[in-house]
Amino acid sequence: MSLDLFAGIPVGEYEPAVAWYERLLGAPPSFRPNDVEAVWELGEHRYVYIEHLPEHAGHARHTIFVEDLDARVAAIAERGLEPANRETYSNGVRKITYRDPYGNEFGFAGGPA
Repeated sequence: MSLDLFAGIPVGEYEPAVAWYERLLGAPPSFRPNDVEAVWELGEHRYVYIEHLPEHAGHARHTIFVEDLDARVAAIAERGLEPANRETYSNGVRKITYRDPYGNEFGFAGGPA
């Protein structure tokens, strides 16, 4: 069974949000299906998209697990973004959370250091 994931993030302003997510994700959008959406392919059949919906902005929460969390966080820092929060759970799993200018949370998680 094939499974595709499209995770949406409502944003208040379109072009500034595209620029912010380019810095977070390290690449321009994979495609722009219309004038109010931008889509990044994170992996095969796994997408995250922003959509200009000011009345809903600030309520999204997404976390993706990555193989090398430290490398990911370092690369994002090189692009000028710093985490809003860092957590380590009792099982050693770590989560690094970023907040876009509208309050949406985008986290990266990984195994123990």
